[in-house]
Amino acid sequence: MSGRHVSEHGVSEHGVTGHGVGDHGVSADPLDLPSPRALAVRRLLHNRKAMTGLVLLGLLFLFAFAGPLVSPWGHDEVDFTAFREPPSAEHWFGTTGSGRDVFALTVRGMQKSLFIGLCVAVLSTGLAAVVGAVAGYAGGWIDRALMWGVDLLLVLPWFLVVAVLSPAVGGRWPLLIPLLAAFMWMVTARMVRGMTLSLRHREYVLAARFLGVGAPRIIARHILPNLASLLIVDASLGVSVAIIAESTLSYFGYGVRPPDTSLGTLIADGSGTALAYPWLFGSAASLLVLIVVAVNLLGDGLRDVLDPTPSRHGSRPRPRLRVRRRYGGPA
Repeated sequence: MSGRHVSEHGVSEHGVTGHGVGDHGVSADPLDLPSPRALAVRRLLHNRKAMTGLVLLGLLFLFAFAGPLVSPWGHDEVDFTAFREPPSAEHWFGTTGSGRDVFALTVRGMQKSLFIGLCVAVLSTGLAAVVGAVAGYAGGWIDRALMWGVDLLLVLPWFLVVAVLSPAVGGRWPLLIPLLAAFMWMVTARMVRGMTLSLRHREYVLAARFLGVGAPRIIARHILPNLASLLIVDASLGVSVAIIAESTLSYFGYGVRPPDTSLGTLIADGSGTALAYPWLFGSAASLLVLIVVAVNLLGDGLRDVLDPTPSRHGSRPRPRLRVRRRYGGPA
């Protein structure tokens, strides 16, 4: 056969071998293709913004939760020999006007702010996913009723509502989590609803409906997994929004209240003497800025990684592969 020997699976010696192209070609085995999860991990590792935010956020978490283990002072201890002392070897971030260690108070406040931010982001994103998916999939009066509630909450001034409900909260910061989450899910719910309206007409959703699969199972198995990238990005960016909201409320006395502490209360306590005693204000304010920057970098990087459009993560169109024919003919 003109120097070519055909084997069981293809052309040997000079051409295709096995199930794909030989040494001079490109493998066509579909099992060699990376999974979508592996591609996402690879893009994440090569995304500078995402990795910078992830490393910075990890260091901030380590500082917040490992700081009390190395601190020579507790957040509730008072040094009666040091009032408003600048940073020193004994008090790393200085002391307050009552003799409390600023470093211990700062890591305590970081723990509270990070915990509240994470809980609020997860709760608000979960609520947005459920409401938006149910409204978009069910349609009809259910859709109209849920979207009417979303529009109503969007026009309410959340800060004024929280200020009015603050006396009922009574300084109990765990109640602040559902209160903040109740005003952070509406925009995401509208986005989820819009995407669900498109997904419910896909072939796999229609096939599941024709097979008698119930609506809750279709939403959980076929709708929400396809919205995972949107929900992950929304939750990551929601952390910084929740931390800023909690710090703002605590700054004005509507959030975490003394004797407990958060970054907002520390900023409020040190703002009046920021020029004379900058360590009282600077440590908490700087850490708040770093947390917001880290979370926003991570969120923007995840959006670039999980967005399927090539322009988001900077990839170029693949060039066409030209396989040289070894048995004659044009290339």
